[in-house]
Amino acid sequence: MLLDVKNLNAGLEDGKQILNDLNIQIGQGETHVLMGPNGAGKSSLGNALMGNPVYKITGGKILFKDTDITEESADKRAKLGMFMSFQSPLEVPGISLEAFIRSAIQQKTGEHVKLFQFQKELKRCMELLDMNPDYARRDLNVGFSGGERKKSEILQLLMLKPDFAILDETDSGLDVDAVRVVAKGIEEYRKLTNGSLLIITHTTKILEGLAVDKTHVLVKGHIVKTGDGTLFKEINEKGFEEFIERE
Repeated sequence: MLLDVKNLNAGLEDGKQILNDLNIQIGQGETHVLMGPNGAGKSSLGNALMGNPVYKITGGKILFKDTDITEESADKRAKLGMFMSFQSPLEVPGISLEAFIRSAIQQKTGEHVKLFQFQKELKRCMELLDMNPDYARRDLNVGFSGGERKKSEILQLLMLKPDFAILDETDSGLDVDAVRVVAKGIEEYRKLTNGSLLIITHTTKILEGLAVDKTHVLVKGHIVKTGDGTLFKEINEKGFEEFIERE
């Protein structure tokens, strides 16, 4: 078991409780989908797993690779092999996309990054994502369109090759072509690694072509239903109403 979340309770620093006795297990190499209505706590779960200090864990445990990381900082979780792509990636003036990725790889591995091999792989991945190579030299996300920011996140995923990646609404606000490109990047990640995915999404467009092991429905901070890869198709047709009514 790669990730084992046990009875997790978490909320904001102001005391507002968001996640309630939440349990989820994700095995090595598995792809899980997390769905739910607006305000259910989906992004909050991703941030709590990643160690965002805005969220305070008030109960339960997060085990990653059999290590208790409940109290660990976000950077330590990243070094252990966790990654999160954000719904609204921030601009980082003063550091290029290329330099940011090189630094992240070096921080993760603790080893010097060989420039030639790095640039060769970066070029390959950018071509896969239909990214203009000039973006590598531009400040991270500064002046990027919404689609290019999302591609930038997937580029980082491909270059860092984490053991576990949380993709938070990666398809949000993208047109059909951009969703197709991002999905291709996710498929490439699955080919390159035996890593695991937790895909947080409202729609199913990004899931086309992916083999989904489990689908989880989150309502009011806890998982009310877990099923296989067919559950998200059912939700896509019928919505979340039946799950909300149960609560």
